[in-house]
Amino acid sequence: MTIPVPTLSRSIAGRVAIVTGAGSGMGRATALLLAREGARVAVTDLDPAACEAVVAEAGPNAKAFALDVSDPAAIPRVVGEIAAQFGGIDILVNNAGVSSFCPLDGEEYEAIWHRAIAVMLTAHQRMVRAALPWLRQSDAARIVNIASTEGLGATPGDTPYVAAKTGVTGLTRGLAVDLGKEGITVNCICPGPIRTGMTDAVPEADKAVFARRRTALRRYGEPEEVAHMTLSLVLLPAASYITGAVIPVDGGLTARNA
Repeated sequence: MTIPVPTLSRSIAGRVAIVTGAGSGMGRATALLLAREGARVAVTDLDPAACEAVVAEAGPNAKAFALDVSDPAAIPRVVGEIAAQFGGIDILVNNAGVSSFCPLDGEEYEAIWHRAIAVMLTAHQRMVRAALPWLRQSDAARIVNIASTEGLGATPGDTPYVAAKTGVTGLTRGLAVDLGKEGITVNCICPGPIRTGMTDAVPEADKAVFARRRTALRRYGEPEEVAHMTLSLVLLPAASYITGAVIPVDGGLTARNA
């Protein structure tokens, strides 16, 4: 007897998605991909001009919203505006980040520490809490937090970033447990070496040496490769039984010992 295999939809057409830090890099790639797949996308970033540039590229499915995620008053205001303009929220991608390299005895360490935690950890939970009333109204709500392989290991001189990204992996698991009973999935992506604004300053020769020594695929990744993992986690309802996952998108960096 042949048992029929159920067919789950892999569409996000018509769904409302918020992407933070969407003005460049992985956030931009994610916003563009979600818009191409038919989602209505709120493109948010600290830089209004960058938001508008992404919207111009994404087309009519996207709208720009200036948002500083380190501002606790701005988050509920902007999230409320998005929900009002789009008629709800189905998908939240917490992507906003800042570079935070600083030695422990650096003069700027305290300021960099607080900025890293504010932008890359505290803002995540604030975004979730602000969006929660609308996510609860969705029949298939999805939350994706962007962490880093720095949340799975550590690079010297990077403790603020490492602490923030490690916190994101724990926050993801906690939110998945808290929200699972409501059918809201929460997952985390840990990108490895990706070609973004944060890595632009690294010379190409140094990128090549690092990739050959540290990654199984022997190359840096592209923002679109991270965006496609995000898309896989928010497809509705196909990704309905994935929650609390911490997924490296790192070319095999975390798998390779030597």
